[in-house]
Amino acid sequence: MAGSTWGTLLTMTTWGESHGKGLGVVIDGCPAGLNLSEEDIQKYLDRRKPGQGRFTTKRQEGDEAEILSGVFQGKTTGTPISLAVYNRDQRSRDYDDIKDIYRPGHADYTFDAKYGFRDYRGGGRSSGRETIGRVAAGAVAAKLLESLGVTVIAYTRSIGPIEADPDRFDLEERFANDLCMPDAQAARKAAAYLEQLMAAGDSAGGVAECVVDGLPAGIGEPVFEKLDARLAHGAMSIGAVKGVEIGDGFLTAGSTGSVNNDGFIRDPDKGIKKASNHAGGILGGISDGSQVVLRAALKPTPSVSCVQKTVSRLGEEVETVIKGRHDPIVVPRAVVVLEAMTAFTVADLLLVSMSSRLDRIRHFFHNQMKENRPI
Repeated sequence: MAGSTWGTLLTMTTWGESHGKGLGVVIDGCPAGLNLSEEDIQKYLDRRKPGQGRFTTKRQEGDEAEILSGVFQGKTTGTPISLAVYNRDQRSRDYDDIKDIYRPGHADYTFDAKYGFRDYRGGGRSSGRETIGRVAAGAVAAKLLESLGVTVIAYTRSIGPIEADPDRFDLEERFANDLCMPDAQAARKAAAYLEQLMAAGDSAGGVAECVVDGLPAGIGEPVFEKLDARLAHGAMSIGAVKGVEIGDGFLTAGSTGSVNNDGFIRDPDKGIKKASNHAGGILGGISDGSQVVLRAALKPTPSVSCVQKTVSRLGEEVETVIKGRHDPIVVPRAVVVLEAMTAFTVADLLLVSMSSRLDRIRHFFHNQMKENRPI
């Protein structure tokens, strides 16, 4: 299967299925000497694992990460880092009734059309459980970025029609409620909204927002490997994401140039900076030193328990009710996936940008020779 590898210099290749023995990732290109432990990765995996709270699937998985290679005495060795998480609570029998039926909103039909075969047990590689590998890789990338003073943070911006109020924004609050919303009042309203949908056997969508702080100007390539293009690609590769915007995003279509342009000012301490940030921290595909702001719209969970019309593999028209354990909304668990994909993409492009200027390459090698150290 093509398309399971992401990145240029820093790469990840995810593997595994929702109902197989396990899932994981191989990360290549991570510099040697980074402090890394299984606990660093587990903090991220705990944020996406199932069975936490009222609004997640009841599947009970510890999602405990095991480092198989690439780390010695608590530091990365510069060789491929292999990570594995083993499935413990898969119930494949829940999917027996739909093995010959195409579930509305799922990848069943398209996967079958492409390969002439599909793993109907939870969707196989099309399952949201595939994101375990991404999150583990993102944890490594976030640790790398942290060592360089760059932070990546994501949270739930909205659920259905209920949006977090910027005037009540409290980043710590995202860990105090089941919906990962930085607004306690909005979280309570969203919870009540979801309760109504769940009672009707339905689901909801929403928007996750991710911000990158501390990223210097000059990261990203000006044509096909634009920073915003790569961020959008990474976000859109997350199964439920149906739309992405950077900065003001779609609002810019109704704006004017005089309003949308971010004027430059001279800061005595920080040098050149922008007076506003409509662009979301990216100009011409390259970071401009401002906060990078990314939003992803996620569709409602397609696995709903109300009656739906569909067809079988033989083309017979049938009705189906999806059984099993499913999230009524994917946004709260997808928040950390967006954070992971953003961190990994930024870290990769940061490494790529190291070779952009000859003066910086010379500076690196001259310093190495002055100190008489091996390259």
